[in-house]
Amino acid sequence: MNDHPVVSWTESGKTRSALWRSESGVVPPKQVVVADDTLTADAAYRLACEGTAMLWRGDFQNARQLLQALSRRLDRKPRRAARKAPKAAPSITEAFHLHRQSQGQRARILGMLLVPLEKDYTIPLRRAADVQQACREAYGPGRQDSVVSLREMLGLVGAHEWRKKGVEIPVLFGRIHPHYGVFSPVRGEYITLVTEAPLPSTKLAFDIGTGTGVLAAVLIRRGVERVVATDVDSRALACARENIKQLGLHGQVEVIQADLFPEGRAPLIICNPPWLPARPSSPLESAVYDPESRMLRGFLSGLAEHLEAGGEGWLILSDFAELLGLRTRDELLAAIAEAGLEVVGKTDVRPHHPKASDPNDPLHAARAAEVTSLWRLAVRQA
Repeated sequence: MNDHPVVSWTESGKTRSALWRSESGVVPPKQVVVADDTLTADAAYRLACEGTAMLWRGDFQNARQLLQALSRRLDRKPRRAARKAPKAAPSITEAFHLHRQSQGQRARILGMLLVPLEKDYTIPLRRAADVQQACREAYGPGRQDSVVSLREMLGLVGAHEWRKKGVEIPVLFGRIHPHYGVFSPVRGEYITLVTEAPLPSTKLAFDIGTGTGVLAAVLIRRGVERVVATDVDSRALACARENIKQLGLHGQVEVIQADLFPEGRAPLIICNPPWLPARPSSPLESAVYDPESRMLRGFLSGLAEHLEAGGEGWLILSDFAELLGLRTRDELLAAIAEAGLEVVGKTDVRPHHPKASDPNDPLHAARAAEVTSLWRLAVRQA
């Protein structure tokens, strides 16, 4: 896909086109029909399953209701044939891959309902919501007419509301405001681990892959004099800088663009990498999925040369990947040893997010047993 993909369709006997927007990296649909309030949910579902996208020209609120109707049809469990023998229950690893496959299929079908955007991000539909600010935050300044899936558009609006409201972080006596595409610190257990672990020094710390900047801010609140926070993602860098400024910590936290480590050494280096060694299906999933544990292995392999003598590297990692059979504890320990490191301490905490207590979640067994740990690592002495 080129830098400026275009979606085309026929309307009123003429071929039309517009900029195609997809933050998940989906290519423009090849088949597009114009649809309005006369389209039934069953007909829309058939079109979506066949790979035909629908560019909506009817009432905006009716489009939202149609999207909900498509979602309900996807939620219906398929009826088994009466004489079909039941299949053996899949392993937890198989269940994970089936779950991701199902999520991908669901996203593909629900993404077939499209809405137009004018160059100023106005939706030219009856009873359309005001999405201009949400679009500017995600896409930047508008320059030309475009088309986007309604599902993605609603996601932008939801992210905009999260950004306005923010996430309260008690230790900061304030809120962190996540930008669109930047992982929100809604799972507070890893913040608790950083809040309670004994500091090896209060002189300087590196925060690798800072995201919203929450851990850099937590370290300053704990008494660390200066933090250098790094990230490679432009949205994360802008988000971290804004949060640090709003918290009044911009004089103590430097946010820079770097792939993992900044130059120099520090007595404390902290990293909360993506927890699952799997390939993300979209750029937005990169905060959760880390192909072949690239960031985890990069942090471990480079830690020794960036730690000051007597310093510690804090690795924050869930064992969810281990419970799913995607990585073993022995593999993790081997990577630590191969990097010339040793474990000098480990603190565990169980998550409290809703999915951990939802028995209907396909990965419930793993989520219920999940433990998040802060591994305190040091350079192994000869």
